[in-house]
Amino acid sequence: MRFTRHDPYTPREWQPHEKPMLLGSPSTPYHTTPKRIAYGIVGLLVCLTGALGNAMVSANLQNLQGTFAAWTTEIAWLPAVYVMTNVSINLLLVKFRQQYGLRAFTEGFLVLYVLVTFFHLFVNDLSSALMVRAAHGMVAAALSSLGIYYQIQAWPAKHRLKALTIGITGSSLAIPIARLFSTELLQIDEWRGLYLFELGLALVSLACVIALKLPPGDRKKVFEKKDFLTFILLAPGMALLCAVLSLGRIEWWFETPWLGWALAGAVVLIVSAVVFEHNRSNPLLNTRWLSSGSILRLGLIMLLIRIVLAEQNTGVIGWLQYVGLQNEQMTHLAWAIFAGIVCGIVASCLTIKPQQLAWPIMASLALMIVASLMDSHSTSMTRPDQLIISQFLLGFASAFFLAPAMLAGIGGVIAEPRNLVSFSVLFGMSQNIGGLLGSAILGTFQTWREKYHSSLLADQLTTINPWVSERIQAYTQLYQGQIGDPALRSVQAITQLQNVSALEANILAYNDTYLLTASIAAATLLWISWRLLRLRITAHLALRRATGTK
Repeated sequence: MRFTRHDPYTPREWQPHEKPMLLGSPSTPYHTTPKRIAYGIVGLLVCLTGALGNAMVSANLQNLQGTFAAWTTEIAWLPAVYVMTNVSINLLLVKFRQQYGLRAFTEGFLVLYVLVTFFHLFVNDLSSALMVRAAHGMVAAALSSLGIYYQIQAWPAKHRLKALTIGITGSSLAIPIARLFSTELLQIDEWRGLYLFELGLALVSLACVIALKLPPGDRKKVFEKKDFLTFILLAPGMALLCAVLSLGRIEWWFETPWLGWALAGAVVLIVSAVVFEHNRSNPLLNTRWLSSGSILRLGLIMLLIRIVLAEQNTGVIGWLQYVGLQNEQMTHLAWAIFAGIVCGIVASCLTIKPQQLAWPIMASLALMIVASLMDSHSTSMTRPDQLIISQFLLGFASAFFLAPAMLAGIGGVIAEPRNLVSFSVLFGMSQNIGGLLGSAILGTFQTWREKYHSSLLADQLTTINPWVSERIQAYTQLYQGQIGDPALRSVQAITQLQNVSALEANILAYNDTYLLTASIAAATLLWISWRLLRLRITAHLALRRATGTK
């Protein structure tokens, strides 16, 4: 149909195939095949733009730490501030899109992101880097939604679920891609190579979004003054929580006073926001819907899965970095993860059905159990080539579960559109906060188990033990041609033995961590299976009673 200029808040008359699914989403007119392909490419591009910058920073934190001459506790703020702004802006993004359109938000923040990244190239300090990451977090929240809408335009109506699957999971490709070529970017001009690429990607995305516009949709005045009070309470509360989860295992939970104060402040602010929203007649967050049994179970399942998937970065990648490997030495592993995610996306597109959303989640959990158990047999000699199969399975599972998990909650949004903000916040928190919580739990558990194994091994490192004496003698002979003083050779041999003991304690701790993730995945799988079995039995008994009364 032909669109004419009119009041943007006046509902349009849509043809049946054009009507937007939800307020604030674009219409879906017919497109030519070349234009559909263009929409698909731009959709994937903006998804990667939203995720790739942060992925490259996370994959190169050690290099950036040296560049900015920062402490470990300082450089850890880079990925933390990204999550802070990304989670917070989701509170307003949905209503902003419904009232002003997603394009205004996306183009505005893309321009801001480009400007901040550009000026950061001329300022070599950590503060400006934090500003870039904060701006990126806000832009990424808009780009993730934008990528889904572009994919919807790329597919005909009968394949709409495939479009949603690609749009939802496309950004997960950013993590392995970042490990494939970010080292070459660092060689261009150290940290500026990363930011030059990030700046170029943002400029290309901005040009594509402007050149290939989404079709118009309905808009409506939805903002209320009280919405901003909720944002003022909840945004800093979530930011404080993200800070605690990101820095807790580095600063250590019980040794840094500000962590306790930040956590207390987060609890007060978040609880105040929830209580305020619960008593509103037209809340920004529908607390009654969020506290319903089905939504709580869905949120908990997504959170538990994210904790399990944290094994990939905190566990496997963490171990390989501990033994001194860099990204260029993990290329095969990155390709395996990338292939697993691509296969997971394809499998999800081919198998996803609205009536059967539980079994892909259960299948993903089963694959996570297998992968974690495979990794739990690692030794101090384990290297990337021995981890390819397990990480392929984890990559597959991470993509295979995501779209069904999100679609499981969309039914409540379609039935009651005002729940869209609530669901967006729930999904974003389960992914972002779940990732931080997973890293915090697994990292803390690994540190605790390392201390445990170190104490056990230290008890056995006595010269009374003939194996220990033999090892010290071997190390002493190893340094005989390098150190002339026998006393210094003996000290160096003992130091070498202690280093080997620490290495063994760490790999034992990482194996315990893999067993923990396998246990969490198994418990989640059993819980879902029990829940489905209970529902089936209840439905069967209800059918029998109904049949018996006739």
